[in-house]
Amino acid sequence: MLSEYPFPGFLEPVRKWAAEFERAHPEYRVNIRGCYYEDLPAEVSRLALAGTPPTIASYYSGASQQAIDTVTRDGRPLFTSIGAQVAGRTEILGEPVILDDLIAACRGFYTIGGEIAAVPLTLSTMLLYTNTTMLRAAGVSTVPRTWADLIAACKAIARLDGGPEFAVTWPDDGKLFQHAVAQQGGLFLDNDNGRSARASRVDLASDEIMSYVTWWRQLNERGWYLYTGAFEDWVGSGQAFAEQRVAFRFGSSFEIAAMTEVGRAGGFDVTASSLPHNERTAPVGNWIGGDALWLADGLDPALRDGALAFIQYLNSPRNGAEWHKAVGSTPATYGAVAVLEEEGWFAEQPLHRVATDQLERTDGSPGSNGPVFPGSHGIQTAIMAAMEDVLVRGAEPVARFTRATAEAQKALDAYNATCLGPGPRDGSWLLVGT
Repeated sequence: MLSEYPFPGFLEPVRKWAAEFERAHPEYRVNIRGCYYEDLPAEVSRLALAGTPPTIASYYSGASQQAIDTVTRDGRPLFTSIGAQVAGRTEILGEPVILDDLIAACRGFYTIGGEIAAVPLTLSTMLLYTNTTMLRAAGVSTVPRTWADLIAACKAIARLDGGPEFAVTWPDDGKLFQHAVAQQGGLFLDNDNGRSARASRVDLASDEIMSYVTWWRQLNERGWYLYTGAFEDWVGSGQAFAEQRVAFRFGSSFEIAAMTEVGRAGGFDVTASSLPHNERTAPVGNWIGGDALWLADGLDPALRDGALAFIQYLNSPRNGAEWHKAVGSTPATYGAVAVLEEEGWFAEQPLHRVATDQLERTDGSPGSNGPVFPGSHGIQTAIMAAMEDVLVRGAEPVARFTRATAEAQKALDAYNATCLGPGPRDGSWLLVGT
């Protein structure tokens, strides 16, 4: 089973590589089953409890703890650490091992309990999209790099004769909170953000979160920020940008091609750049999106090595570069980046290099690598509801996010008590060896 996203032909490159792998390794057969990414947690659990679990599953990045907590019908963890199973080998069945070639931010995010738990299939982060035609008209020559820069640019947009009612938009979404906190190296959870052990405490009123909320509220109070009125409203914020009701939008790196096409269709220039950061500290981390391949435990050695070899093959430099071009996934390895550079892709498509450059900004600390949220949907909902109260109802940030901490703690405690809490968006695929 492989994550099925609502993009035409999303799985076709992987199906092609599966056929290539079979030709190179005829002793194996690769069966790929697509599963809509939001439906995967229940489906993988159902298969595992029925005794027919997938050999490899690609879980959404925010579902790492849920993957760890998935069990077989005899109660054992379904998945094992890929790093432990590679066990220092540099090639498996002739396929070069790519673990040491993972870009630093990716390697750090998927290192849990001291081991590389999973290997990326797709990769994304958050970027700033700017209507540079509007920005130039407002007399601003450079895109904002910091929160203070964005405030100054929004002020200029607000003075623009015939300009938009608002200046900037982004969804009320927990992923953007994660990015802002990672930029500052802050923590959401105890136990090194849930990386050295299962998290048992959550803090949504930290200095890093309060800095972000205070800045966001300032933009809103001055009438420069557009709140579309719904949680996780990526479509609404995208429409506002396309209709030039704002000059700036925060969005996923997966959207680079779509956002530039929006500009072409609307007759304005668009650029992508690193997401603005708190000017009081250098940015040290990022939110990591996409999904990663998890390997079932207890496999026959031949099947285990076939699965490991296929994981390496999917992430070979050539395939990683092709995957980036096909679906917009940020390259997960330095080898794929090198192929794209050698082909002249980044010279012709410089905006596609922005996410790669941003992901190099990491210091490897637990805060920079982001949280491993158990049962994160409850935590995310607490964050989003608190922010909506601040934006729409004028709630005082510290008091409201202190209350959100208590709400999130209840969700975390409930998940930890059962390990069956509501999981975030996931995805999976199935490899069967013969």
